[in-house]
Formats: sequence, structure tokens, C-alpha cells
Amino acid sequence: MDINDIIKPENLVYDKSPLQIDTIMHYCPGCSHGVVHKLVAEIIEELGIQEDTIGVSPVGCAVFAYNYIDIDWQQAAHGRAPAVATGIARTNPEKIVFTYQGDGDLASIGAGEILHACNRGENIVVIFINNAIYGMTGGQMAPTTLIGQPTSTSPNGRDVALNGYPMKMTEIIATLPGTYYVTRQSVHTAATVRKCKKAIKKAFQNVIAKKGTSFVEVVSTCNSGWKMTPVGANTWMEENMFPEYVPGDLKDNDIQKPASGN
Repeated sequence: MDINDIIKPENLVYDKSPLQIDTIMHYCPGCSHGVVHKLVAEIIEELGIQEDTIGVSPVGCAVFAYNYIDIDWQQAAHGRAPAVATGIARTNPEKIVFTYQGDGDLASIGAGEILHACNRGENIVVIFINNAIYGMTGGQMAPTTLIGQPTSTSPNGRDVALNGYPMKMTEIIATLPGTYYVTRQSVHTAATVRKCKKAIKKAFQNVIAKKGTSFVEVVSTCNSGWKMTPVGANTWMEENMFPEYVPGDLKDNDIQKPASGN
């Protein structure tokens, strides 16, 4: 086989979207953020909505998202991205608005903000990166930290009697009537990257169609915060996080449910 038979657009695994800004990546090697950024850029390009998309990034590792995707961005205070996105979407209903938030941001200081925005059914996409730790500020325990998982503020592991249980935000969000599509994905293999892209694209299409809130959790690694190699972090995530945060769709209003009794 000639090499030119292989060099085709569909085989360019590392090809960049034109929306991806050519800059030095600040994320740690092995971090899931960069993969999700690439997916978001590709989706916005494929949907042809670059000029109409506004992203909202709050505090945490995601704060520099605006350095990587060439769209309009608005930074929000810690945890307040859903409130800021609400204001943008309501005053600019023709725009496609999304938030990009970590678990320390969305599930802790921003828990009230996200619950009320989703309950109201604001026409926004929420991308929720869950790596079970505060990645940027030193590896402290987050609301999503697993039972027994060591962090810088729980060196002996999360203790239920002291710290309570891991917060399953996506399950909570799925119960709210304002949410249209709620899913949990990952990006640790080629197959899961493809599934995650499909889910995020569906979320953006829902907002374009003004169906309400679409919420995409991405179960992710933080190998630096977890004190693991990238490969070890992927393995640990599969063995420990997936049993607690099970991947898959939790709610999809496009799928008709059978009537009661059928």
C-alpha cells in the first residue's frame, strides 16, 4: 500500500480544527481538558456556528479555555458560569451559549447556580469536567472525590462520617424538569472520544433547536493531582470512577418513552 492511500482527511487523527488557537498548552500532560477542547472546536466548526457561539469559563483549570478556541468568551466568577450564561442567552436568544466547568466549580461553590439554571431549563449547553479533585489549586478534596480517595486535604481518604458522600451532580440534574438531555461520557480511548463528541454535538444541536438545557459530564483524569502517570490515571479512573459515575445517557427527551402499562 502506498503512503498516499493512507494520508486522507478521515485518517488525520491529530489534525487541528481551524478554530483551535495555536498556542502553548497549559494543561498537564495526560489531562482530559485538551481532548474536550478539541471536540468542542471541531463541533462548532462542523455546525458552522463560530460567529454565533459564546462560551463561559469560570475559575479553575478551565479558566483559560478562551486561549484555545477561537470564539467569543466571557469569564465568570467562581461557580457563576450558569448565571452568566443565563444572562447572555436571554439577552441574545439568537446565540448558542455554553459553559465549561470543572467539578470544584460546578458541584461546590456553583451548586446552587447550576441547579437553578437547569431547573429553569435555560437554553444552554453545560460541559462538566469531573476529575474528582480540585486540580488547579493543589489537589484538595472536591464534592465528587470518591470515598477513601486521598487528596491534599484528605490524606487518609474521604471519610463519609466527616465529609459526606460523593456528589452525583449528573443524576441530580437529570431529575430536573428543565433539562432536555443529560449524559455522562469520557475521553480516555479513541472509542470514548468518538462517543463524547457525538454527545456534545447533540447538546449543541439541542440548543440550536431551543430545546432547553443539555448537560454533558465528562469523567476525566487529573494525573498530577492524583499523583499518577497518565496511563495509571486512566486505569484508576476505569477501575474506581466508572463504578461510581457510570457512563451513558441519563435523560434524552428525544427518545419517546412507552406509555404506562404498555
